[in-house]
Amino acid sequence: MAESPGTGVLGEFFRGLTYLPRAARFLRHHPGLLKYVVIPFLINVFTFSLAVFFGLKLFGRVVELLPQGDAWYYLIFYGLLWVFAVLLVMVLVFFTFTVIGNLIAAPFNGLLSERVEELQTGTLADVPFTLKGVLLDSGRSLLVEAKKMAVFILGMVLLLLLNLLPVVGTFLYAASTLLVTLFFLAWEYLSFVHERKQLDFSGQYQYLKEHKLLLLGFATGVLALLAIPLMQLFCIPLAVIAATLLWCEEQ
Repeated sequence: MAESPGTGVLGEFFRGLTYLPRAARFLRHHPGLLKYVVIPFLINVFTFSLAVFFGLKLFGRVVELLPQGDAWYYLIFYGLLWVFAVLLVMVLVFFTFTVIGNLIAAPFNGLLSERVEELQTGTLADVPFTLKGVLLDSGRSLLVEAKKMAVFILGMVLLLLLNLLPVVGTFLYAASTLLVTLFFLAWEYLSFVHERKQLDFSGQYQYLKEHKLLLLGFATGVLALLAIPLMQLFCIPLAVIAATLLWCEEQ
């Protein structure tokens, strides 16, 4: 049973928000799960470092091509440019962690989700964590992740057409992009359970539709965590645990 069952629209949304902190407590109470978290964590550190390093290095080279000067307005201009650079890198990090990070760490996250379900439901299947098992499952997982990434990018491109609408186009684009991003995050982390349950696309869509408010709250929590500097390093394993707990309780 959920710890704080919600009722109504706001109740379901706020109950979804509770799953990330509950995932942190679950991990603290089950330290044996750390062996499934270490490798994705190291992958996150690596991808985070690459994203920040190459993002800032590339932007620094672009700045060098601009006219130079010592006047006060040049200093303000360059200051604003670096603020923009930081914001741009934050966006880059978001997509790196939600797409590339999950793409690489998918097999490990699948094992983590499986162990969480076993602990939560009390049905233990003693399947050893082996590199061979990860490699055998990696091909299918990478293919599924690549398809989801393609769908997400296509959806974002199509939403750009909303900007053609006068007056309200920009606002509709911003709101729609946020909703699509939240939908993608919920779909991304629930997929580790859905794949093990062999749900096809229609089955996954139906589940998302039936639990849309709960998943909206869950995805909002994930997006908020991704927006906190350095917390991106912990977001993926915590979100996998949270999504698995959500699935178990909704059954």
